[in-house]
Amino acid sequence: MSHHPGPVVTTAQGAVRGLRQDDGTVAFLDIPYAAPPLGAGRFAPPQPHEPWDGVREATAPGPTAPQAERRLGGIDMIPYFGTGWSRGEDYLTVNVWAPTAAQGGLPVMVFVHGGGFVAGSTRAALYDGSAFARDGVVLVTLNYRLGIAGFLDLSGAPANRGLLDVVAALRWVQENIAAFGGAPDNVTLFGQSAGATVVGGVLATAAAEGLFHRVIMQSGSGLGAFTTEQAARVTSAAAEVLGVEPHVDAFAEISDERLVEAASRLAGIDLRTATHRDPLIGLSSFSLVLDTQPAEAVATGHGCGVDLLIGTNTEEGLLYLVPVGEYATSTAEDVDDTAVRSHPDPARLVETYRRTRPGASYGELRSAIMTDALFGAGSRALATAHAAHPASATFAYEFAWRSHALDGELGAAHAVELPFVFDLTHLPQLLGPAALLGPDQPSADLAARMHETWIRFATTGDPGWDPYDTERRATMRIDAEWSQVDDPRSEERQVWS
Repeated sequence: MSHHPGPVVTTAQGAVRGLRQDDGTVAFLDIPYAAPPLGAGRFAPPQPHEPWDGVREATAPGPTAPQAERRLGGIDMIPYFGTGWSRGEDYLTVNVWAPTAAQGGLPVMVFVHGGGFVAGSTRAALYDGSAFARDGVVLVTLNYRLGIAGFLDLSGAPANRGLLDVVAALRWVQENIAAFGGAPDNVTLFGQSAGATVVGGVLATAAAEGLFHRVIMQSGSGLGAFTTEQAARVTSAAAEVLGVEPHVDAFAEISDERLVEAASRLAGIDLRTATHRDPLIGLSSFSLVLDTQPAEAVATGHGCGVDLLIGTNTEEGLLYLVPVGEYATSTAEDVDDTAVRSHPDPARLVETYRRTRPGASYGELRSAIMTDALFGAGSRALATAHAAHPASATFAYEFAWRSHALDGELGAAHAVELPFVFDLTHLPQLLGPAALLGPDQPSADLAARMHETWIRFATTGDPGWDPYDTERRATMRIDAEWSQVDDPRSEERQVWS
């Protein structure tokens, strides 16, 4: 797509010039929503950005949060994670896509990327918002602090700084989005994976009330937060790796390079305590840190005025097994080990999944348990908590379309729904035997319908199927054909509740 100098929009901090695109949309890249997090400021709440004089060029991608490069075995995840750390101080920024023709009052959608709380950025190819703008939405993507700066629970620093960044970006949207044609009173906050878990945390944050009106959570968890006791183990391990005291003053002196390097050495800490399992079953040492899980906070009424669309992919766990060669080689012992990490009654868990999936291989059983431990159980808990409050609607989906990547084994894995939501299934880097969507171009109809459904929910609060309630648990199963099912896999659901 060729680009031409675009319109100038005046924000509260100063004027920005965007890029006019051939498809009748305009993109504004790398607009700061908060001050650069430097030195001790990396461990402080986000601060307002200094105003600027003249017109700031918003025409090229900007820096990202400090992060290590991420690889996932045999699958090319660069379109998902981006190409790693693009250095620069001013990285607490948003990208905005809007229709070119000046009009106001358009629905706004604000996206929070995934990446295990340690990676990802607005530069990743999967988060191009052009299709949303083409279809009449003002789409915002944002960077937030990651890893130690974003989520390590440090004495003397506020917790969940990456989440505080998202709230600051939502405040920026309230103040500025009308200038881009958006309606500040119709904002949908959505995210995927760690981004969806953050969104669930924002839903349960009193300070964020009124900043958004609908929420979409794709493959996150309402039970994904660490307790402060669990987080303290990660903090003491980080302090040990860095050779400093576990206090903000000591960490403030350390370079971003060393913080990133230390974060990547924190894998494998046992976070199981007398009262809590590890909600990330050992996959990451970073998450939200909350003594009340978002699902529990929502059960008591937080976020009950906000419409919710929430779902998971049928075979999430395959992303963690197939690309690293652990799917076909899984043993009964691996299944038991996964169950022990996932559930207080592992024997009952395995027995249930064997019964409901007769003939399943060990790899299938292991993936199914991981799917629910990481995403399914925590998404259902949040849906159920939200549905208990009639002030707003709850809708559930399950994304079942299977990618034929990696010899047909990747399936309906974690992240596979994203190209459909963003209507980007045609991107060359997503197609191929080791690419996310596999060797065969998916039907454009599925992407068009899914993308349109997300926009319909953001615009009206109704995606087009029955609401989820605690009796029927109506869920839309999204595949080449769409079918609404009541209480899918109820036996497996019950073993988690």
